[in-house]
Amino acid sequence: MEQVKILVVEDEVIVARTIASQLNQLGYIVTGTASSGKAAIAKAIDTKPELVFMDIILKGDMDGITTASYIREHLDIPVIFLTAYGDDNTLQRAKITQPFGYILKPFNSKDLRIAIEIGLLKHRLERDIRENRDRLATLLNSISDAVIATDERGNVTFMNPAAEVLTGWHQTDALGNDVSNIFNIVDEVTETVLENPVTRVIREQKVVYLEEFTSLITKDGRRVPIGDSASPIMGVPNQLNGVVIVFWDLSERRQTELLEKALQKERELNNLKSLFISTVSHEFRNPLSVIQTAIELIELQGQNLTENKKNTYIKRIKGAVQSMKLLMEDVLFMGKSEAGKVECNLEKLNLKEFCQELIEEFTTVEISGHEIIFTCHGDSTDACMDERLLHYIFVNLLSNAVKYSPQNETIRFELTCDQTGGVAIFRIQDEGIGIPIADQAHLFESFYRASNSQSIQGTGLGLVIVKKCVEAHNGRINISSQEGIGTTFTITLPLNSQ
Repeated sequence: MEQVKILVVEDEVIVARTIASQLNQLGYIVTGTASSGKAAIAKAIDTKPELVFMDIILKGDMDGITTASYIREHLDIPVIFLTAYGDDNTLQRAKITQPFGYILKPFNSKDLRIAIEIGLLKHRLERDIRENRDRLATLLNSISDAVIATDERGNVTFMNPAAEVLTGWHQTDALGNDVSNIFNIVDEVTETVLENPVTRVIREQKVVYLEEFTSLITKDGRRVPIGDSASPIMGVPNQLNGVVIVFWDLSERRQTELLEKALQKERELNNLKSLFISTVSHEFRNPLSVIQTAIELIELQGQNLTENKKNTYIKRIKGAVQSMKLLMEDVLFMGKSEAGKVECNLEKLNLKEFCQELIEEFTTVEISGHEIIFTCHGDSTDACMDERLLHYIFVNLLSNAVKYSPQNETIRFELTCDQTGGVAIFRIQDEGIGIPIADQAHLFESFYRASNSQSIQGTGLGLVIVKKCVEAHNGRINISSQEGIGTTFTITLPLNSQ
C-alpha cells in the first residue's frame, strides 16, 4: 500500500519532532514541519502532502484556523487540528474550516492513526461526491432538455443552460427564488394557470407529468408549449431533499402536428370533392338515361304509340326529372350548409297537424305498401319551427325507413310534446334490415353508405342534411339500431327554437 504523506504544522519544535516520530513509526511519511501559517502554506504547495496536522496557535500573523481555511480552499488538502484548546469559542471557529478531525493534546499514536484514516476516508468520499456532482452538472449542462432543481421547499438550486434559454431566466437570478416564479405554466386551451409540478411532487412525493397542451410563460411573457416530468430527490427513507424538473420545447413538434393535420384535412377535402363529383355525376346520369331512353322510344314508335305507353313514358320522364330536382336541391343545401348559410325561418305551427299532413302527402307520393302508424302524446302540440326544414327531416327519414324495410312492414311515427321541458321528441321506427354497429358512428358523414345497404341507390347526403336541419333548430338526433330487427331515429327539438 502506498504510504501517506503528511505535513506537521506546530510552533513547538520538540512537539513537532515528537509528532513526526510517531507518524514515521506508524508507517507514514512526514514531508516536513512548519511553525507558522505562511511557512505551512509554502511547504504544502512545495511538498504536496495528502494530509496536514495543524496546531491552532502558531507564530506570526496567521493562526492555525486561518491557515487551515486557506489550505482547504486553495489546495484541497484535508486538515486535522492538533491542539490543547477545546473551548467552545475555538471549536466554533475551527468548524468554519470544516476540518477532517480534531485531536486534543495529549494524544497517543493510536489517536493519530484513527484520526488519519478517518480523515483520509472522509476526504476521498467528499472528493468523489464533488467529482460526481461536477460530472452530473457537466452532463446536465450539455443536454438539450431543460433542467431545474429545487430544495425541499421549492426554491431553485440549479438551472442548466437549456432551462435558462427556455425560461428566459439566468441561473444567478433564479437561485433561491420560488420555482413558481421561474416555471410558470398555463393550460393552452383554457388559459388557466396550472399547479406547479414541484408543488405536487412535494405534496405527493412521487413523479408527476404535465397534462397535454401545457405552455410555459417565459420571463418576457412568451408562451412555449412544453412537455415535462418532475421527480422527487429522496435522501434518507421517506425524506424529501428536493425536486428536479425536466422539460422540453414542443414548439417544433406542435407546428409539425398542426401542419400534418392541415395536410390531412386538405387531403380529406380533396377526396370529398372527388367523391362528391363522381357521386353526383353518377346520380345525374341515371335519370338522364331514363329521360333519353323514354324520348327515343317515343320517337321510334311515333304514331303507333298507344295512350297507355305514352303515359308510361311521360311518367318515367317526370320521375327522372323529379329525381334530378331533388338531387340538385340536396347539392344546393349542402353548399349553403358548408358556407354556414342555412336559414331557419321560424313560424308557428301545430306539430300534430303538420305530421298528419306530411304522412298523408308521403303515402300518396310513395306507394310502397308500408303502413305508417302515427301516435301523438301531449295536450298541446303548438311550436315555433321551420316547416320547410322539418319537412325535409321527416320525408328523408320516412323514405329511408321504406327503402330499408321489407314490403308491407309497419313504420311507426311517434310525436311527444313536453311543454314543461320545452321540447318536442319525434321517433321514426322501422322493422327493416338495421344498421351494423360499426357503421352507426359514420351515418352522418357525407356520401357514407352502411355496409349492408350498398345495393340500394342514394347519394349518402340525406342523413347529413337531416342532421344539419336538426342542428339549425338547436336540436339533436340519435340513432338506435340492431341488424335484422330495425332502426329508430329520435329527434329532439326545442318547441321554440329561438
